[in-house]
Amino acid sequence: MTAPLDLLVLGNAIVDIIARTDEAFLVREAVHKGAMQLIDEARAEHLFGVMGPATIVSGGSGANTAVGAALLGARTGFIGKVRDDELGRLFAHDLQATGVRFPVAAAAEGPATARCFILVTPDGERTMNTYLGACQGLSAADVDEATAGAARFVYLEGYLWDPPAAKDAFRKAAQVAHAAGNQVALTLSDAFCVDRYRDEFLGLIRDGSLDILFANIHELKSLYQTADAETALSALRAETGLLGVVTRSEEGALVVTRGETRAVPASPVREVVDTTGAGDLFAAGFLAGLARGLDHADCARLGAVAAAEVIQHIGARPQQDLKDLAAQQGL
Repeated sequence: MTAPLDLLVLGNAIVDIIARTDEAFLVREAVHKGAMQLIDEARAEHLFGVMGPATIVSGGSGANTAVGAALLGARTGFIGKVRDDELGRLFAHDLQATGVRFPVAAAAEGPATARCFILVTPDGERTMNTYLGACQGLSAADVDEATAGAARFVYLEGYLWDPPAAKDAFRKAAQVAHAAGNQVALTLSDAFCVDRYRDEFLGLIRDGSLDILFANIHELKSLYQTADAETALSALRAETGLLGVVTRSEEGALVVTRGETRAVPASPVREVVDTTGAGDLFAAGFLAGLARGLDHADCARLGAVAAAEVIQHIGARPQQDLKDLAAQQGL
């Protein structure tokens, strides 16, 4: 029998290459500050050649969430695709070292392991340029039904909607999870991602594929095509049977159901260094809290603790003991 999981994450398996830069570099390289854009291999090689000294660390939005949840004690697995190359082996090692199960075989041929070039400006904002590489090889065949059925929560990163075959992987995982009586969550990932797939994301919400939706307020406004936050929140409240979790940076988070909206403040930080992974770690804390049976407000508090830790240093993986930080907050 497959060992049970609290959380199974489907996401792009990406190695982050992170460098500090300034606004002038973003203008010169014609990249949109604060957004994620997809690039080809030639553009990836160009950026690597012109960016400053870099930190290389395993990343990917969903993988960051899987790691954060594991560090909070959740039994966690990850489904994503790497190539059997140096970066692919680094990615697998870093996941497994934190206790995340990673059962997907590496590709023996084809594109290289994916890379995300993250440019961090002095205000801590991150701008991402992603070469998907081997990620695009993820398919429904990589989703083991026993594993998906044994996970209390299945979580998909919205970025995964770019590779076409990955959509089939998520739909399969969602169907298996619901057949087993478990829950399915989606993070919208990026407002530009929402622009590309708005109708499909709304379709997932309205056809019952999703139980939980994670978004920041900008992504939510993009989803409902409004510039007004309250209008977007009202539309979210109107969705049937959906738990909405909306982050608002320093203003904290909102937990939204049809019956009520609960506000939870952000955790204090000394200095914002790099916002990469803030939403990922918030989702990690929230889902780890759900797995522990915490109420929604305490789940959001746990998410806020994890997000606060990760934005105070370079990189999207925690550097402090998240369990200790949670305990200090009475969680």
